[in-house]
Amino acid sequence: MAYTFNGKVALVTGGASGIGKAVVLELIAQGASVVAVDMVEERLTQLAAELQSQSDKLATCLGNVTSEADVDRMVETATSRFGRLDILVNNAGIMDAMTPVGELSTELWNRVLAVNLTGPFLLSRKAIPIMVAQGEGRIVNVASEAGLRGSAAGAAYTASKHGVIGLTKNTAFMYGPQGIRCNAVCPGGVETNIGIGGDYNPTALGISRVMGVLQATAGSRIAKPVELAAVITFLASDEASFVNGAILAADNGWSAV
Repeated sequence: MAYTFNGKVALVTGGASGIGKAVVLELIAQGASVVAVDMVEERLTQLAAELQSQSDKLATCLGNVTSEADVDRMVETATSRFGRLDILVNNAGIMDAMTPVGELSTELWNRVLAVNLTGPFLLSRKAIPIMVAQGEGRIVNVASEAGLRGSAAGAAYTASKHGVIGLTKNTAFMYGPQGIRCNAVCPGGVETNIGIGGDYNPTALGISRVMGVLQATAGSRIAKPVELAAVITFLASDEASFVNGAILAADNGWSAV
């Protein structure tokens, strides 16, 4: 479905691969200007090359969502390059190798919580005053099936995504009256390179254990990033104007089991 994003400016974290890249491509195709944020410079360079013909609509920003200085620079890139910020997609995330709490190191716990939960908090805190001043804004947080249950991931990832859902609901309640909508998408299995810091290793991540759960659902399969991008784009669009505080599972029925 085609939406109208002409004149809108979006910032997408984890925007040079997987779901984030699919969102960037979709938003630009539908008229938005986008700041794509990523920690891997090579991915940003490749994205810029792919969108060279639309370079006036794309800005790239190398940075870490756990760094307040980097977060400030990400948002300032949007406002200095495009003059405003209408849409924030908090997509960047890492996994925890399906590690249960009794085996989980403090270092891995802190790292996963920092990227998956503190990052969306920092970016939302920076973006919201801009959106309030504009009179509107849309935040879409990428949570997870693991935010809906306790059995879909390791302890740190599960806790972080439950936290994202809580952050989403509170943001929606607090800022809805000021024209800001905040919703979350909970993907099931998606073909991305998510890992502990971005390296995709299905064996190390315990993906086979997740797939065993997925295969227990009727018609289970792994989604393409573009399928999640379609959901995120809808939530960021004017067509979702009455959707605020929603936690939307996009998991092919996994959460129905």
